[in-house]
Amino acid sequence: MRLPFFLRRPWLIVQGTLTNRDKPGLEELRAIDDPEKFVWAILPHAARSFATSILVLPRADAWAAAVAYLQCRILDTYEDLLADTSARPEVLRSVGTRWSGQDSEPPPDLGVGLVVTPRDEVHALLVERIDLIDTAYATLADQQQHSIDDLVNNMANGMAWAAETFEAQGGVLTDESQRVRYCNYVIGEPALYAMRSLLHVPVTDAGRRDALDVSVFIQLANVTRDIEKDLARGVAYDEELRPLLDAGSSTPESREAVAAVRTRLMREALERFPAYARLVDALPSGVSQTRGAAVLMLGFTDRYYAGCALRADDSGWKRRSRPLVYLDGILCSLSRAWTRRTVARSRRNFEAFLNRAS
Repeated sequence: MRLPFFLRRPWLIVQGTLTNRDKPGLEELRAIDDPEKFVWAILPHAARSFATSILVLPRADAWAAAVAYLQCRILDTYEDLLADTSARPEVLRSVGTRWSGQDSEPPPDLGVGLVVTPRDEVHALLVERIDLIDTAYATLADQQQHSIDDLVNNMANGMAWAAETFEAQGGVLTDESQRVRYCNYVIGEPALYAMRSLLHVPVTDAGRRDALDVSVFIQLANVTRDIEKDLARGVAYDEELRPLLDAGSSTPESREAVAAVRTRLMREALERFPAYARLVDALPSGVSQTRGAAVLMLGFTDRYYAGCALRADDSGWKRRSRPLVYLDGILCSLSRAWTRRTVARSRRNFEAFLNRAS
């Protein structure tokens, strides 16, 4: 007999915190046949900081968000690891309609060559065990399925556009407008899904604009963190990095170029932080698990940017420890005043970096 979710939640959070993403237990994950157990076991590997933000939601929302996240992670896996790059747009669009079309056929094989790191292997395993995600998805209510279908299909079309654009432009997104469009697809769509289906707030025109700005704020944390990794796989999110696709990023000159682009992309992201602050401030008062989840995401994003700042030779950013980020999430779910204090701390970090980088 399975314990109620509110009793399992603390242990799932602890498990996620202790998960070693560089040394995943692939055979243990592969041996799991229970869909719910598999979802919670693989989520910390697939979602990193998102996993904790998902787990603190109310049970029904947490389950729907976990399944939706893993479906989106499957799309990400095809975007990053499908060996046949010319087939990516078609495959992404096909996988994007898999669940809405009730397609139980095995998905396309990733092929060999790009599955290199242990984290890649976990993501490949998620594709391999897609049948368990199918079964988990089937447990959701019709309205939850429809919301996720819209999310996954919109993301898939956006990723297909990005794949076509990278291919046409020699592996590079050339300017800010293309980066913004990419971020709007891969994070903006999930942000709109979260507003409608998890935070249960109406999506006004202003709220939609803020959600799309938030997507740039969050996704560029991933982009700035992974510049060197992306260059190694033939991808760059800035025209100035194009020469490094062939030359690599190991020389002093190339490291200097990467640091300059990293700083510029961080400015591009952090200037959009006020949108995130407005969305958090609009959440209901009183006890709110969703507010705690939103502040947890902010705390981990702050940590990511602190690490990126250090790699861009900026040592003036005090990085908050993981335990304190978790504590902030708990306290912010209980107190709007603590939420405002925590958001203000991140605001000071971001504004101080922008001043130093100007």
